[in-house]
Amino acid sequence: MEKEKGLLIVLSGPSGVGKGTVRKAIFDDPATDFEYSISMTTRNKREGEVDGVDYFFKTREEFEALIKADAFIEYAEYVGNYYGTPVQYVRDTMDAGKDVFLEIEVQGARQVRKKFPEALFIFLAPPTLEHLEQRLIGRGTESQEVIQNRINEARKEVEMMNLYDYVVINDEVSVAKEKVQTIVEAEHLKRERIEARFRKMILEAK
Repeated sequence: MEKEKGLLIVLSGPSGVGKGTVRKAIFDDPATDFEYSISMTTRNKREGEVDGVDYFFKTREEFEALIKADAFIEYAEYVGNYYGTPVQYVRDTMDAGKDVFLEIEVQGARQVRKKFPEALFIFLAPPTLEHLEQRLIGRGTESQEVIQNRINEARKEVEMMNLYDYVVINDEVSVAKEKVQTIVEAEHLKRERIEARFRKMILEAK
């Protein structure tokens, strides 16, 4: 049977919800068969982050040149920094039959929805807004002003849950990870995807 085109999996949610932690747990699992699309950003590197692994870290000038070259599926300016997803790698990987996993901000997910309406959109939500605020404060990596900006943005982002196909509550990382993997597995078994492949086989057999 012909190999199906890969899925574009979008994991998104408010700042501080633990997107990076859940993504790391997914990719630490040897059973994971997704390709991770590394985002670009102009924000400063946090302790322990590696260029080309966690993000591609760029200057504002470099990033803006790439915007002009139409090199992103999506990009957004969020709390004073740019974030974006390089387009060519994503298209090539999906065409090769591999699933591509994006971990991006909510603003970026809205743009992806317009360009890739067939993508799988998963919203990672906090157990409560208070829990989210405590996570942002507990990071200890940003000033009080930046933290407050992120809290304000996060409240708005939770209200944008309706843009997504599925919602996973991140109250325990291992459980959230398994739920994301189960959603992806179910998406591959959707009638529409399998039916299209069988219809093509029937036509080719005539």
